[in-house]
Amino acid sequence: MPVDPPRSALPLTALRAFEAAARLGGFAAAAAELGVTPGAVSAQVKGLEDRLGAPLFARGSRGVRLTAQGAAALDGLGEAFDRLHAAWHVLQQVAAPQVVRIATLPSLAQLWLSPRLPRLREVAPDIIVSITALETPPEAKRDQHDLCLFYRPAGHPGALEEDEIFPVCAPHLAARIEGPRDLARLPGLSDSTWEHDWALWGDPAGLPVRPRGPVFSLYALAVEEAANGAGVLIGHKALVERHLDAGRLVMPCGPRLRLPQVLALWAPRPLAPGSAARRVLRWLQGQAG
Repeated sequence: MPVDPPRSALPLTALRAFEAAARLGGFAAAAAELGVTPGAVSAQVKGLEDRLGAPLFARGSRGVRLTAQGAAALDGLGEAFDRLHAAWHVLQQVAAPQVVRIATLPSLAQLWLSPRLPRLREVAPDIIVSITALETPPEAKRDQHDLCLFYRPAGHPGALEEDEIFPVCAPHLAARIEGPRDLARLPGLSDSTWEHDWALWGDPAGLPVRPRGPVFSLYALAVEEAANGAGVLIGHKALVERHLDAGRLVMPCGPRLRLPQVLALWAPRPLAPGSAARRVLRWLQGQAG
């Protein structure tokens, strides 16, 4: 009687590694996205090539490039993994409908979002908010987050408020500052994310103000040190407003400089009416400004 030939399992891990490397243009970028080493991605792709009996990448001293065989499959694989991620997101929503996942900048997580969470828990005790700190917005089609909170170019549909920068410091330091040029006599704090803020603020006014103080990898730590009297920091309005309201920080001198970006909150995919994510989105929109 006829016997069906054995069916080999679909090499999903290897296909995922290949698709990421092909889409992002290299093994290192794919490894960063997948959370593995470049060597692991390379090994998965090599195993896939051995199994197919055809090269998918041409290797060279300057990196890798897709072969014709690899390019032929990229669109189909990309669409398939996009649909898999979408299906996984649906499963997450069904399994945990009251969990809302927010992706945001570390500084926004600490200084804008975190102070608002206690009140959110009071008004919506049935919702669990999960926060992931990221330096850049996640890729919408491949991401599990329900909401994104980042600085984006002006005109973004999710705009909450404009971004302004200006000097801030502890009140006792402000007493020593009569004008912008006096800032050069005090330590200038900065952080690695917005290391050009001093130039952005000072150059339009022709002020030769440059930081000569400590540099922090976390903006929230720089804000805390400014409030502790360690020096002067260029503050972003949304991130220092609570310290200004509490009197822990003051603006010793102007001007305020409006930047061509806005604080924006948006959903990377449509939200169901009445869903927990939509409720959190609407509530946070009401907390801006």
